[in-house]
Amino acid sequence: MIFDDQQLIFLDKKMKYFIFNIYVAASICINISHAHSETVKIVGLGASTCVRFNLDVRETPAIQRDYFAWAQGFMSGALIRAPQGVDEDLDLSPPYFSLQQQVEFLRDFCEKNPNQDYMDAAHALYRRLRKSST
Repeated sequence: MIFDDQQLIFLDKKMKYFIFNIYVAASICINISHAHSETVKIVGLGASTCVRFNLDVRETPAIQRDYFAWAQGFMSGALIRAPQGVDEDLDLSPPYFSLQQQVEFLRDFCEKNPNQDYMDAAHALYRRLRKSST
């Protein structure tokens, strides 16, 4: 097939447009992958250190309820964000591990690991519940 000059100019413009779109798409992909590699900022009461949790509980024992509510939300968020097929049947309040036992687990974790964050305690509880469900 032979192209005349106008067809070549048109094809040249289409090729430039195509290359530009590939460049834009590649730039977006690079930016998205970079965004996923950044650390996530955890916020709320559970973003406290275990030292802070331990002090808060000594001063006001009832505050454990607030911390635990944060942990339940954190673990629920992990379930929602899990890929399809992962942790789908995980029960965050199984009959064999009562809510009171979970509160005690979190408190024990922070007492034994004061250099960690309460979020780490919630993550450890999540792993414990996952392990128990299998």
